[in-house]
Amino acid sequence: MLNFVLLIVGFVMLVKGADWFVEGAASLATRFGIPQLVIGLTIVAMGTSMPEAAVSITAALKGNAGITIGNVVGSNILNILIILGVTAVITNVAIQKSTLKVEIPYMLFVTVVMAVMGLTGNQITFVEGIIFWALFIVYLGYLFYLAKTGGTEDEPAHAPMSLGKCLLAIVIGGVIVILGSDFAVDGATGIARMIGLSERFIGLTIVALGTSLPEFVTSVTAARRGNAGIAIGNIVGSNIFNILFVIGTTALITPVIFETAFVIDSLIAIAAGVLLWLGTFRTKELRRPVGILMLVGYFAYFLYLLF
Repeated sequence: MLNFVLLIVGFVMLVKGADWFVEGAASLATRFGIPQLVIGLTIVAMGTSMPEAAVSITAALKGNAGITIGNVVGSNILNILIILGVTAVITNVAIQKSTLKVEIPYMLFVTVVMAVMGLTGNQITFVEGIIFWALFIVYLGYLFYLAKTGGTEDEPAHAPMSLGKCLLAIVIGGVIVILGSDFAVDGATGIARMIGLSERFIGLTIVALGTSLPEFVTSVTAARRGNAGIAIGNIVGSNIFNILFVIGTTALITPVIFETAFVIDSLIAIAAGVLLWLGTFRTKELRRPVGILMLVGYFAYFLYLLF
């Protein structure tokens, strides 16, 4: 009964927290004239990536950095194929030119860099962690340029809250989303164990989805509210943040093990990014047919993991 209560409370917190978080972020963007895309790529992306960062960095501090790559790569695949797939099935999501020309290619670039680094020595070293951080600073510099130039298309206007309310909504909403994801994962894991599902199955499905729940709820909420820049920017920004900040920071603490099996997972992550880019390049929108293809792709990957 406690597990069911945790699951329900967790999902309620996720939905309400995401609502406040997106509203606060969109209002902040309007108040300061910052493109929603920039807010999505920074505050929202980093906020919803906190579960991945917490899991990976805590594991490294406890001497178990081996789970970092699986956590990050698994979440990145799920972010694109499941989260954007489901979002596209619910509603068409507009994609801005800068996302197609810069952010998605950069996401693909850093994923390839991660795979190459992992293949050379089967670990991400301290020096490679510094390289990741250098690439992260370059990315932040690009976002600063984007914010200064306002280099994105016009977006729906929002009646801005006061600055204090914006910040309060972002902070409280973000905290509720992360706590809600914890409750939902704990409840779902408890239920899964009760009905006899294996630890491996739980890890590959519930826990992987659990750390991506903030991205999932935030992106769907943003898309439904017409905040396309936040919906897409959240996922692309989270994937970049997961690789450069999470793996980079973990590698500064201890070498990050890159098992041979992760090569296939990294290739799947690259393929997912290519699918997102090719599926939206012509239409400038993420539409239902591409969303369905993404969901089918994840199902095929899931079958590969099982067998």
